Amino acid sequence: MKTQLQPMHPGEFLREVVLPETGLAKTKVAARLGLSRQSLYDILGERAPVTARVAMRLGRLFGNAPQFWLNLQAEYDVVTLGRKMRKELRGISPLKAA
Repeated sequence: MKTQLQPMHPGEFLREVVLPETGLAKTKVAARLGLSRQSLYDILGERAPVTARVAMRLGRLFGNAPQFWLNLQAEYDVVTLGRKMRKELRGISPLKAA
């Protein structure tokens, strides 16, 4: 059986890797992003996803592509949901090619 590691939520990546390198307080980062402090804290706490709108802002602030942030979120969502939906998905028979 293949073991798959849990991908990192983009909020965790922001909290553990990106923000410490900036030296900025989280409230300052939220202000620069044009987000409420609570919105940023929800992302950092992995309680909220990075949406396309937030990804655009993160990409602009940190000088990377919005797609980077969306890919992190998509990978996290697919693996997390895949685990939760395993039984449900087994009940769906794939179509056979003609």
